[in-house]
Parts: sequence; C-alpha cells; structure tokens
Amino acid sequence: MSDSLLQRSVTTAVARNLASTTKTAPKMMSITPRWLLSLLPWVQVHGGIYRVNRTKVELPKAQRILVDVTPDGAAFSPEALRSVPLFSRLPDAILSRMAQRVRTERVSLGNKLIIEGEDLSKFFIIAQGQVEVLSKGVHGSDLRIALLTEGEYFGETDMVSDQPAGVTVRTITPCILLTLSRKDLDAVLAEEPSLKADFQRAIAELRELQSTVNRYGERNIDLVSGFAENVEIPETFVDYSAQPREYSLSAVQTVVRVHTRVSDLYNDPYDQLQEQMRLTIEGIKERQEWELINSQKCGLMHSVDPALRISTRYGAPTPDDLDELLALVWKKPAFFLAHPKAIAAFERECTWRGVPPVTVNLFGSRVIAWRGVPLVPCDKLEADQGVVGLHQTGIPGEILPSLSARLMGLDSLGVASYLLTLYFSCAVLTDDALGVLENVEVGYYHDYQHRLQSPK
Repeated sequence: MSDSLLQRSVTTAVARNLASTTKTAPKMMSITPRWLLSLLPWVQVHGGIYRVNRTKVELPKAQRILVDVTPDGAAFSPEALRSVPLFSRLPDAILSRMAQRVRTERVSLGNKLIIEGEDLSKFFIIAQGQVEVLSKGVHGSDLRIALLTEGEYFGETDMVSDQPAGVTVRTITPCILLTLSRKDLDAVLAEEPSLKADFQRAIAELRELQSTVNRYGERNIDLVSGFAENVEIPETFVDYSAQPREYSLSAVQTVVRVHTRVSDLYNDPYDQLQEQMRLTIEGIKERQEWELINSQKCGLMHSVDPALRISTRYGAPTPDDLDELLALVWKKPAFFLAHPKAIAAFERECTWRGVPPVTVNLFGSRVIAWRGVPLVPCDKLEADQGVVGLHQTGIPGEILPSLSARLMGLDSLGVASYLLTLYFSCAVLTDDALGVLENVEVGYYHDYQHRLQSPK
C-alpha cells in the first residue's frame, strides 16, 4: 500500500514549510467572497426546527408539468394534469383518459398556435421550447404579456369556454408540444354517461371556489367600505395552513487530524492546528453556501415557486429580463444572485444597448447594480428579504456561530482528531420573496458595427 493511502494528517516535511524562512500563511484558491452568507438575515433557531406559518391556500397553484422528452416523443403522468388548476378536481378516470388522448406535435419557429379572436379550443403543454403570449394593445400592436417555457401550458380555459381566444400564442423557438383538442375531450366524456357530469361538476366547484379567493389562492377577507349608512357589516376570519412547512437544521461535518509531532515541533510562527482548522472551516463555509443554493431539501433554487420562474427572452440576460425579475419580487428587492459569467453576459448586453450599469460598494468591493439592486456574483449557481438563513448559536464547543470543534482523542499513531460541525438551513417565508431567471445563455457576444465596416 502506498504512503499516500496511509497518510492521516499533514506530514512533518510539509509542515516544516510553515516554520522556516520568510513565509505566508497557507493560501486556498477555492475561497470565494461568499456574499450570500453575509447578505442573508440569520435567525436563531431553538430546538433545531423552524416553522413557517402561512395563511391557508384554498385554491391550488399552477405547477409545471414534468414531461419526459425522448427521441420517440414526449410523455407525462396522468396525475401531472392536476398541476393545472382547472383540472385539479377531476376524477382519476377522466385524467387517465385525457392523458391517453394527448398527442405530440413538433412545431417550427414563428408558428401561431392560438390566434386572438378565433376559437381553436386546444390545450397545449410545452415539452420543449418557448412560446410568447401576445395581446392587441389599445393602439392595435401586439404586446408580449408572457413568455412560457418547458413544463408550462396554455389554452385550458378555451376547452371549457365558448368565447374566442383572448390572446395570440406564437412559438419563438422550435417546440415539441403535447396537445389535447376539445374534440378529443368531448370524445373522452362520451365514453361513459357519468364522465361528463363528473367533469362539469368539478369545473363548477372550481369556478365557485375561484370567486371566493384572491390571486394568491387565499380566501378573501370580507369587507365593506363607503359612505352608505345602515349597511350590514360582514363577518370574516383568516384561516391558517394546517400543515406549515418546517425546516430542520442541516449539518456539514468533517474530522480534522493533526499529528502531535507536527504541532509539537513546527508550531512557530504559525499554529499548525489553527491553520488546519482555518482552512477546513473555509471549505465548510464554501459547502454551506453551495447547500443554501442547491440543496434539494432547502436550497434556494429548489424553493422557487413556479409562478416566480421566468425565462430570458433571447437567451442572453438583458436589462428587460432583470426588470421582469424585479417586477416579481417588487415588495423588497434586496439583491440579484448570479454566476460571474451571467453577470459578464448582462454587462455585454448593457454595453450593446448603451446603458452601462452603475457600481455600488458591497463589503468593501465594487459590484455592478441594476435599478439600484446589486448583482452579487456567486460561482455556485449551475435571494431578497423574505429569505432567511437558519442557525443555532451557543452549541457545545462553538468557535464560530453555530460551528463547533470537539477533540475526539488521539489514536495509536499520535494523531489528534477534531470533529468540526456546522448547523444551518434556509427558509423562504413567502413565495414572492424569491424569483429565478431561467434559460440564461452566457456565451453570446456582439459584433459592433464599426468592426463590420470594411477598411478604407
């Protein structure tokens, strides 16, 4: 077995480099500014659990439909149709039959799928690609009111309405679509006499519920206002979610080993144990920030509500895209978190448009800002107040907030082991506290006009 496989701590030969000649403390290239850890407000959690209480949501929110795209076509689970609020109350038998009638269509760029004022009565699920939703403005020009991408859908209201379409939907990339026409839906409901009655009942119940809730799905608070006298004052109450989300503190752990011979002989001018601890803690903090962004359980990227996810219009992140993102989290926009390459791509778009962004001072460093909101670089992307970090201070052996170091003992080789543990998590308090810009292309560069002109 090689010596490298037997190594249990830093060797004396390497440790000696810290104890002779003029020197620096050990440097580490993987250390980043970790601005997210500084920008998040941190909440002390007692008992290891943080509960986020919200008002009760009566009407289910729209969710994206997970579609599996293969060379042979696209498929999804019939249960996924419940992600469409209009279909959320339908019996399983109807959903299963509807899924069987869905067809796969491949559509080219610039194809109009729905035309405003016409009645196509077709339901679309985007399996691949992007479409834009347009509506005629008061001056007669087409105005883009939405941009839809993979997993999103449209046209479901046309399936149960006799009104002509109120918007135009056009593909802006080649698309793979799953479609269900009203003719196919009528065929499903005609298979058994009870199916049509069940369908109509479910739709009627949903529409009745829609009339009693706000746009967030919460039940309306009954109020009366005005100057009229002898008006009966309504009674109301606010209900709470019966099963609020709870966040448990996660942990990052490792064991640092330092041979006693190293700490005995080569401890001046740098404390070997202190340097081993410092560099390991830097690695722990880097992993902590990565988990806060990417963790399947509590990471910001997996906590974004589907309604707060938007796509870039042209691939490269533009000022228009960031304005759209700000409109989603308009209550208290605190900062953008973006990969350095995405920030560079945004700056290229600003240069192309002649609107260079200003810079602001953030913890002693200059970062660019858009509309006064800083763009914070973070290489861990592959959020806004209303998002809080969670930790528990005062734990045994604490050397930093919520980070402990405990001596585990010496082994027979004279190697001391120290257990490092960091407890943390992240909680999104309200859905509109966090938004995401998706489908960002960072490799697009502009050719400026003066470079395209032939030399004289």
